[in-house]
Amino acid sequence: MRGKWAAGIEPRGFTWVYRDILAVSERPGGSTTVHRRVRREFWGYAADEGLDNEELIAEKYQGIRPAPGYPACPDHTEKGPLFELLLAPANAGITLTESYAMLPTAAVSGFYFSHPEAKYFATGKVDRDQVEDYAKRKGISVEEAERWLAPVLNY
Repeated sequence: MRGKWAAGIEPRGFTWVYRDILAVSERPGGSTTVHRRVRREFWGYAADEGLDNEELIAEKYQGIRPAPGYPACPDHTEKGPLFELLLAPANAGITLTESYAMLPTAAVSGFYFSHPEAKYFATGKVDRDQVEDYAKRKGISVEEAERWLAPVLNY
């Protein structure tokens, strides 16, 4: 018997719920696997790499993979040019919502840097003059920049 909360919703069973939970929970592992393949196979700059899980967690590998929306790149709108460059909808079936969330929800995106001295970092808090400069260089209003940079504003 369906409760009132489910009125009008086609029952599909729990398979789709489990699939989505599994896909989202495997997302970090999937991006780690792809990054390892980039290092060892595709770009081949660490072909002999044999790191165990503890070393991977401690980021002992060469290179970094920061992603839009994370501390090194807090502006989600940077996914737009990335998706354009990669033709993501056509090549991978991944699209962006108006708030730059990725669909399907288990999708991940990021930038790969292979330099031996590349290290993860956070931008820290930004002041209004920095936001004004960023908005100018990006060709957007200060208000729009503030919207996307809200978590890191220092004012």
